[in-house]
Amino acid sequence: MALLPILEVPDPRLRQKARPVAAVDARVAALLEDMLETMYAAPGIGLAAPQIGVDERIVVVDVAAKEEEPNPIRLINPEVVETSGEPVEAEEGCLSLPNQFAPVKRPSQVTVRFLDEAGREQRIEADGLLARCLLHEIDHLDGILFTDHLSRLKREMLMKKLDKQRRQRAG
Repeated sequence: MALLPILEVPDPRLRQKARPVAAVDARVAALLEDMLETMYAAPGIGLAAPQIGVDERIVVVDVAAKEEEPNPIRLINPEVVETSGEPVEAEEGCLSLPNQFAPVKRPSQVTVRFLDEAGREQRIEADGLLARCLLHEIDHLDGILFTDHLSRLKREMLMKKLDKQRRQRAG
């Protein structure tokens, strides 16, 4: 396994729509494990392949609390089948926008169809944090960032904070 570099905004690869995985094979299995290792080390609760510069529809998530056993979910070619429930606003962050957070409104429930690491079709019905995380990561596969769900003013403020943080790190 290997730690992979995580792309940060404004890298243009984060805005590209990822292509479907043609075959679930040993390369994809190894990538899934590298993505999990990278996500845990960041630390984060989700990571999409475009965030590590891989143009494929692959996502890993794990919303288990720190004191719980890890419960990773590996999703290949995930697609949202249905969303339901009252939209809920909650704070989101992203490994591609380090230390930046903002409230985002998303559906409270989601059903996702995907292939697992063995290439079998699966469905997951999720609510709460898992639903939010799945929707956030699947957005990445379509070149959408959580900041795209914000008003222009909030997005610009967040980007200014990110630029200031980068200048402080560099200097």
